[in-house]
Amino acid sequence: MNPGKQLVGVGAIVMRDGLVLLGKRMGSHGAGTWALPGGHLEFGESAAACAVREVREETGLEIESITAGPYTSDVFSSEGKHYITLFVVARSDAGDPALCEPEKCSGWQWFRWSELPSPLFQPLATLHATGFVPNGAA
Repeated sequence: MNPGKQLVGVGAIVMRDGLVLLGKRMGSHGAGTWALPGGHLEFGESAAACAVREVREETGLEIESITAGPYTSDVFSSEGKHYITLFVVARSDAGDPALCEPEKCSGWQWFRWSELPSPLFQPLATLHATGFVPNGAA
């Protein structure tokens, strides 16, 4: 990574029945931490479109009622990466999350926002520490 270059990621806060969907990361920075579905924002893509694409690619789920959430700024010093993460809040009312990228995630689970597992992926930990609570969270 070039010093001074920031990367933009999107984290999808996927809600269902008051719960949020998290997966345990594998094989990349943040391995072993719990994270939201999401990924890199592609050129010309909106945060909402990125969330739809990433959630579908990672879980097979469709999301709707997408609204903009906060953002975080996190430096991963050991990897030489600085991420600006744009969060969106969305609903997924049908289907079970599938393990579509087993090399990147060991599985998906639903959690109460007030009882998230640990350790959390740094952008999610930063967001959670702000006190932000997504609409409809239990």
